[in-house]
Amino acid sequence: MSPLAFVLVFGAAIAHAAWNIIAHGISRAGAPFLWWGAVASTVVWIGAVPFTGGLGTDDLWSFALGVVVSSVLHVGYMAVLQRGYREGNLSTVYATARGTGPFLSVIVAVLLLGERPSVLALIGVAAVIAGVVAIGLVDRGRGSGTRRMDPGIVFGVLTGVAIAVYTIWDAHAVRTWDLSPVAFMVGTTLLQVPFYSIAVRRRWDAVWALWRTQWRRILAFGALSPLSYILVLTAIQIAPVALVAPLREVSVVLVSLFGVFVLRESRGGWRIAASLVVVTGIVLLAV
Repeated sequence: MSPLAFVLVFGAAIAHAAWNIIAHGISRAGAPFLWWGAVASTVVWIGAVPFTGGLGTDDLWSFALGVVVSSVLHVGYMAVLQRGYREGNLSTVYATARGTGPFLSVIVAVLLLGERPSVLALIGVAAVIAGVVAIGLVDRGRGSGTRRMDPGIVFGVLTGVAIAVYTIWDAHAVRTWDLSPVAFMVGTTLLQVPFYSIAVRRRWDAVWALWRTQWRRILAFGALSPLSYILVLTAIQIAPVALVAPLREVSVVLVSLFGVFVLRESRGGWRIAASLVVVTGIVLLAV
């Protein structure tokens, strides 16, 4: 991976970890938070579009197609993820999704996009995915009673599939049609607003109440969440998806280490050991 791409993805991971830490807790508000997230992301970044290459293309049809499909895929991803959090153990869903998504992205990138990462890079990818899953499973529950299949695993895999699908589509769109990552991100978040408006149609009191108490965190999310994905989209234009997709999961490590050293979460040794596995993978990807 080129040094520039590595810096972009690592910066994306830091931004992603930062908004997760800042918005910790309020994301549990569900649809009202998702609505504000889409609105804030659009409002904060739309002014940057003219200064970052505009749409990046004169082909308005291609741009429209790219952002429409992407917005639907991202909303689908959030719907499956939220359902998974209701049905299964949170850490199981998270770990399975964050491991499955990059894993499938790598496979699809190799089979459909014709990418050919080196053997060393693939070992690094495997280490990153394994470490991320290990971090997520630290707090996994002991099981799901008499159920034969843990719903957390089922919805985690489905969420991972959704991550892989939107990652591959977004990579295809920005590469094939030379779209500006900023405009693409703004268009995607803007088109998510109607979907989430339907979801909160009977909960507007909760929407405004969330703004009154959490507007600072909402604005932080609106700045940092799109920034993290804009950096990823920029990196995808100059580096293989098979390397970018796993490396962006470094954010999981950063949040985990924050939990160990700041929040004093349990099983710190396990979390640090798993993080070292991810770091090993990062070093291999950077070679």
